[in-house]
Amino acid sequence: MVSLGTPGNTVDILKKYNFSFQKKYGQNFLVDTHILEKIIEVSGITKQDCVLEIGPGIGTMTQYLAENAHQVVAVEIDRALIPILRDTLSSYHNVDIINEDILKVDIKRIAEEKNGGNSIKVVANLPYYITTPIIMGLFESGVPLESITVMVQKEVAERMTVGPGTKDYGALSLAVQYYAEPKVMMHVSPSCFLPKPNVGSAVIRLTRHKDAPVRVREEGQMFAIIRASFNQRRKTLVNGLSNAAQLRLPKQDVAEALERMGLPPAVRGEALTLAQFAELSDILTEKRQENRKI
Repeated sequence: MVSLGTPGNTVDILKKYNFSFQKKYGQNFLVDTHILEKIIEVSGITKQDCVLEIGPGIGTMTQYLAENAHQVVAVEIDRALIPILRDTLSSYHNVDIINEDILKVDIKRIAEEKNGGNSIKVVANLPYYITTPIIMGLFESGVPLESITVMVQKEVAERMTVGPGTKDYGALSLAVQYYAEPKVMMHVSPSCFLPKPNVGSAVIRLTRHKDAPVRVREEGQMFAIIRASFNQRRKTLVNGLSNAAQLRLPKQDVAEALERMGLPPAVRGEALTLAQFAELSDILTEKRQENRKI
């Protein structure tokens, strides 16, 4: 394999096709073979795996995935990259290239067609501006996922791993930790990309939980409460939740629920664990049902 993952080889391909970077797609191509090899290693890809790659670019990491996996499905939104991918990946017969927006692709159908409905692994160098929608879309879609190993902005990786009481703790931390165990595998310098991004990056692996770490009666309500709790994070939970129009929660119900949990009336969302948000959601669900009976 002649690796595309060097500055020289990447520039040669870009010149050959007169390719121009599209700012709207957040394109930054990896040009460090050591980092590419490390991503393959920490993602745990084997010859039994079907891998979904999001944003393959010119096929730099796709080459490594194709060498190590049974099947690779590469979803690329930029039409200008499709002829390049067909060229750079022409010697690999276990790669399917799909020219689509990953947020609109039926990944469940891909898993069914390419892997018999069995769990797939996701590996990607994600565009930073839509990292959260992509990751949450994967988890919420019900796709059979074993793990997601992705390059993201360093600060986003930190937000996924932190716990209560820290400034980076928020809705993303709780959502990711509900679905998976997050672990930062390495930090990556801007100099490893072409063009260089303005921020540092990190590779994070999200290993899907076999069972959710908490039980909650209404998952949708719990996440609505979590989002409302951090929309105005300096507000107390009583004020933040009772002012959230979509929740329609009476202030007294929120105050009574927190008292029942043994929490102070001025507590903020950043102080609650995932288990406490699940408990709060269940108490408020119970109160809503009681109110309907009256």
